[in-house]
Amino acid sequence: MRLSMRLGSAAAVTFCVATVPVRGQENPLPDLFSDVIDVRVVNVEVVVTDRQGNRITGLQPGDFELLVDGVPERIDYFTEIDDGRALAPTDAGVDNVPSLTADEPAGTNYLIFVDDLFAIKQRRNRVLTRLAQDLDQLGPADRVALVAYDGRDLTLITDWTSSPDRIEDAVRQARRREARGHLYAYGMGADRDDKTRRSVMAAAGVVRSFANAPGRKVMLLLIEGWATVSDSWDFRSSFAAASAGVTLDRLYGPLVSAANLVGYSLYPIDLPGLRGPDLPISDFGTGGEYAMWMESERRFHDVLRFLADETGGLPMINSFSNKALAETVEDTRSYYWLGFEPPRSEDDRLHAIRVRLPGHRDLRVRTRENYLDMSRAAEVSMLVEGALLLGGSPGADSLEVSFGAPRKAGFRQLFVPMKVTIPLDDVELLQVNGHWMNELEFRLRLMDRFGDMAAPPVAKLKVVVPEEPLPGDLFVFQTDLRIRKRKHRYVAAVYDPLTGELLSSRGDIETSVETR
Repeated sequence: MRLSMRLGSAAAVTFCVATVPVRGQENPLPDLFSDVIDVRVVNVEVVVTDRQGNRITGLQPGDFELLVDGVPERIDYFTEIDDGRALAPTDAGVDNVPSLTADEPAGTNYLIFVDDLFAIKQRRNRVLTRLAQDLDQLGPADRVALVAYDGRDLTLITDWTSSPDRIEDAVRQARRREARGHLYAYGMGADRDDKTRRSVMAAAGVVRSFANAPGRKVMLLLIEGWATVSDSWDFRSSFAAASAGVTLDRLYGPLVSAANLVGYSLYPIDLPGLRGPDLPISDFGTGGEYAMWMESERRFHDVLRFLADETGGLPMINSFSNKALAETVEDTRSYYWLGFEPPRSEDDRLHAIRVRLPGHRDLRVRTRENYLDMSRAAEVSMLVEGALLLGGSPGADSLEVSFGAPRKAGFRQLFVPMKVTIPLDDVELLQVNGHWMNELEFRLRLMDRFGDMAAPPVAKLKVVVPEEPLPGDLFVFQTDLRIRKRKHRYVAAVYDPLTGELLSSRGDIETSVETR
């Protein structure tokens, strides 16, 4: 089997897979795995206001109508959060949201993502300083985690903590980091779309890695310079953008889908804030260049609005960037938390969510706009990519990976032999027609020192053995990687669809060895 893929400017990676099972394999696998479905609750946080923007409290489950793809959906869980405390519903037949306890503080998890790849240091540090000044706005059950990204590596500056001292120290560390945005301030640097996708995937990996935080989950995105779509004011459905194959959905969909999948509301922060152009207006000649700058800023604000609107958050634009944490805390203090258990198809399709108040036509509702019925395969791929960016391993460290001596494969390219050993003790085999069978999935993610990533397609490994495996039996397969002549970081993972478990390995591929 031969598979290849190229991402960004990374070299093509080719699998030439030769499998060596414990005792041979003979028959193709039957379709054993169609009924393996992971059911989960979809949470929907709903903000209700009057026409003047004042919060409305005291509503009950019967006041709400939840529609999925235009069809009414039963509300299985309901809790009102009023000034940071969970209130029990009075309507019978509806349970509290499982992660909340009535009459107790409802903590919010504030995950802060700082994109240093595009940030201008002065602007980034201004926002970070104001965030630190507003830490006293946090409640006793609130927590903060802070992650920074430099275009290649994700750095966990602090894991979840409620300690003001630890949070302040994390902010100081973030302020000292290098910011690389000056390279792109005036259009310098190639492949802005590609670098934006890299930052988007890094943020999506962070969201997935912090998926298990209990309570309300919020992500503050400190960003600037991300690629925009040059189109009409209706940035969601521009014919020009669609014709070019570039839309905000396509560019930012991975982050929005990851956030909606695990229940994060996005609060993107406009790092430049309220400012004028970087050059005096007099330097713009006739004013046409100034109009172009205004249009560019407007398009970036559209990106912020898109990320917030799709996930039920708020964009912190212009002067709001100076009080982003305080505004976010205020916005997440009072809301309604609805939950439902949808049928799962795991078809990676988006499903539209709409919440209405049929008996309160004068009230306004704000919530996320969709949820993704993500397949387990897509989730596993996201886990592996997140591990490549964040460090750590996506699964049990029982996968053994080794590399042989590289050999030339063309100009600045190498073939690197790779051997992967899977302990059959760690996977499930089913007895079918006298054989023990499974179809494992192998994933590999590579990243070079420039942050360019490569992801060959998933390789299916059909394990068919004639006798029941003995303790210690192994399944081995070999592959040749065709990569550029530079050092790569890798994460390899084998997914068992019968158990949902991952086996993984991570490390570096050294290509400085003398070729033969």
